[in-house]
Amino acid sequence: MIRITFVSADGGDRHEVEAQEGLRLLEVAQNDGQPLEGTCEGQMACSTCHVIVDAEHFARLPRAAEEEEDILDLAVGAVRTSRLACQILLTADLDGLVVRLPAGHRDMQGR
Repeated sequence: MIRITFVSADGGDRHEVEAQEGLRLLEVAQNDGQPLEGTCEGQMACSTCHVIVDAEHFARLPRAAEEEEDILDLAVGAVRTSRLACQILLTADLDGLVVRLPAGHRDMQGR
């Protein structure tokens, strides 16, 4: 099992979950009730599943595809370690992963 910690934008709320290797981070987040919409269902047509990955684990992720980088340019609150949760496949290398929801997160309805 892979341990993942979701951290609120203000850092005040931390929630740890366990997930099976091979799942996408977006699926785990949605099953845990995290506010990541994932409107495009992994097709990289939106940035509603944008997360900020801790630096240690960011270095363990495969490089983002050019399409993902283009979508992240449109994400609210994007930083150097931003990624789309729909593109993060959980592997043993990511055990202990910590991701923060960006400040100003908005879903497709503007909430």
